[in-house]
Parts: sequence; C-alpha cells; structure tokens
Amino acid sequence: MKSKVNEIQVSYKEKLEFSLSIKCSADANEIIFNHWDKDTIGLYESFKIMLLNNSNKVKGIYQLSSGGITGTLVDIRILFAIVLKTLSPCIILVHNHPSGKLKPSEVDKQLTEKIVKASKFLDIAVLDHLIITPSGEYFSFADNGIL
Repeated sequence: MKSKVNEIQVSYKEKLEFSLSIKCSADANEIIFNHWDKDTIGLYESFKIMLLNNSNKVKGIYQLSSGGITGTLVDIRILFAIVLKTLSPCIILVHNHPSGKLKPSEVDKQLTEKIVKASKFLDIAVLDHLIITPSGEYFSFADNGIL
C-alpha cells in the first residue's frame, strides 16, 4: 500500500505599482496609522508587520494577531513564515496600545529582542518596532535606541 503525502504550495504575487517608501519612523507611522481600523485601535491590541523590499518600499502589511485590551500573542514562527513567503528582506514591527500609553512594556522589549535575534539568522533586517495609539502618536524603538 502506497502512502500519499500532500504537496505544500507557496504563492505570493507582488504589486509595487505605487508603493510608498519609508525614510523615517514618521513615514512608517503615517502609513500604518492610515491602514489601521479606527473602530478597533482603541479597543484591543493588534500586532502587525510591515513588509519592505531592499529599497524600503512597502510590499504589504500583515496583521499577525489581535488580542485583548492589554496584550496580544505573537507567534514568531508565523511571523517569519510570512516574511519568508513574501521574500521580504526588511520588516517593521507594529502594535497598538489602546490605553494611549506610549511607553513599551518589558514584554514588548523582550519580544522585540527575541524577533531581532531570530531575524539575524535569516538575514532579515528589523528596521523598527512602533507602538501606536488611537490619537496617532507613536513610539519608535529605533529612534529611542532600544532596537
């Protein structure tokens, strides 16, 4: 009796006709804030990754998780599966704080450190980690020297 193994198919179609370029954290914040659902940004935490090419042009934004009022679970294996599937050499991590507080928690810092450490093995540049608030304010890990 022959056993059958399913084939895994991976596909991704890139569309960069009018892609926006990231030059600084303010650019990234403007793009991600305009992309965020304003009806939910103040209700619960979500974690997204901004996928970039080598020229820092935005290839896409992927919502990795959404959670509760004070946190969301991020599975690093899924994060890197998305990054690798889209062949993105650079990423920006983003999550919101519904409370409006811009200060990163210890958990935020530990998660960022873990992702940055893993990204080095895969030659993927983590350019920043932004915390955004419902008012449009943001905190940049890179600008504050903690990336």
